[in-house]
Amino acid sequence: MHDVNQTFDIAIIGGGINGAGIAADAAGRGLRVLLCEQNDFASGTSSSSSKLIHGGLRYLEHYEFRLVREALAEREVMLNKAPHLVTPLKFTLPHRPHLRPAWMIRCGLFLYDHLSRKNSLPKTKRVTFGEASPLQDKIKMGFDYFDCWVDDARLVMANVIDASRHGATIHARTKCNMVSYDDKASAWKLSLTQKPSDDDITVYAKNIINASGPWLNKFLETSVPNVNIPRRIRLIKGSHIIVPRTLDSDGAYILQNEDKRIVFVLPYLDRYTLIGTTDKEYHGEPEDVAIEDWEVDYLLNIYNQHFKTSLFKNNIVSSYSGVRPLCDDESNDPSAITRDYTLELHSHNTSSALLSIYGGKITTYRKLSEAALNMLQQFLPKEQKPWTKDSPLPGAGYTGQCPTEIYQQIEKQAPWLEPKQLKRYATSYGLLCLEFLSGVKDENELGQDFGHGLRKVEVDYLIDHEWAFDTEAILWRRTKLGLELSDEQVAVLNEYVVERYAFSVKNNLGAKPSLALVQ
Repeated sequence: MHDVNQTFDIAIIGGGINGAGIAADAAGRGLRVLLCEQNDFASGTSSSSSKLIHGGLRYLEHYEFRLVREALAEREVMLNKAPHLVTPLKFTLPHRPHLRPAWMIRCGLFLYDHLSRKNSLPKTKRVTFGEASPLQDKIKMGFDYFDCWVDDARLVMANVIDASRHGATIHARTKCNMVSYDDKASAWKLSLTQKPSDDDITVYAKNIINASGPWLNKFLETSVPNVNIPRRIRLIKGSHIIVPRTLDSDGAYILQNEDKRIVFVLPYLDRYTLIGTTDKEYHGEPEDVAIEDWEVDYLLNIYNQHFKTSLFKNNIVSSYSGVRPLCDDESNDPSAITRDYTLELHSHNTSSALLSIYGGKITTYRKLSEAALNMLQQFLPKEQKPWTKDSPLPGAGYTGQCPTEIYQQIEKQAPWLEPKQLKRYATSYGLLCLEFLSGVKDENELGQDFGHGLRKVEVDYLIDHEWAFDTEAILWRRTKLGLELSDEQVAVLNEYVVERYAFSVKNNLGAKPSLALVQ
């Protein structure tokens, strides 16, 4: 007989930004929460973004004023909640008169500055370009405005850590195979498989949240019998290319194209420039998405139309692609499909429901999380109030903390850190890095150097406390050092990670309670 005391209030399927955000919010309200992700956290859409917290300037052309207003307000919230991960970034918009008249751009930027009641970022200003400008000579003027940069995968991890600290049960590499309602238990029955052991486990939850992103409808179709698919989704592919730093500036550019789309040129890490994104409907499997030759040509052509120094395919050092699961609004233009979110509720009875999340963007994940829990309120054990707006994410000491203070706190504990290493720790982990720097008295005590400052204590921390299980998770999502390490260094790291992960699992280190304990 199933023990109702072992039933989760909410089981969340999908460990992208929406699933992680909901898990953190729900656990902080005192609910019993399970978050399971079939692969690694942020391994899908949430690590394939343009890495911006922004209102969405171009959405104004599609009259999505509510979405832009909410996103601009959230931009301010995120600056305060995660000052180590979210930082202001100046954008220059070169004016090309045959694409959009200057008065239209000025009106749009005026709205962008004033749609939100609170805006701590500098206001828009008109700029002129001289001979020293990297832009082509024919581009004489433009506009400067501000949005924010974010480390997207680290933002997901901060929310997963937050959920765990509030008592949520967290599992990566855990696939939900089947969901059915168990009348005797008065709860949903979830059949799960855990990798790499292939252990099959059954758990129960009063409510299910389907936050599986591009796999949303496929999950409903294959794993949840007797629940109709409420909406169609359209998978919109976006690709980015990474080149060595091309501009002697820490600012970004937003480029207009003949097809009315825009492309971002962003400073990336210390030595690179990130260029993207494309917008094309995608009909394959989400896990198979990859950049195509036409996308490379598209991005290079737009860049070369604007700048004096041209880029070519052999300049590209890396690329990535992702698919956004957007709610089908029957738009003919992929770039015009709304980025707003839609929540669809299937109430099985008066005490249990299944909620599916369509659409959304990384900027508004926190508001989406609140909306999801508000919609489930009648199925939850007691009324809980929103709390996340004024609470810092792990890595920040308090809401509104100055990034300089975070740097200083880390430097005080580890004054021997090289400036480059200090900067990476501060902007990736914030104060979380003090956990693996605790008791370390000098650089030698950081342990084995796997290359470019990735040391043993950091790798151990990521495996034991951030659910990292392979080199890809460590290099491309937790640290962004994948661009730096050689093949030989990756091989050495991989050998160590395999051994350390096995040790961590065997000794049940970190925040990894076995699901077997909650059956």
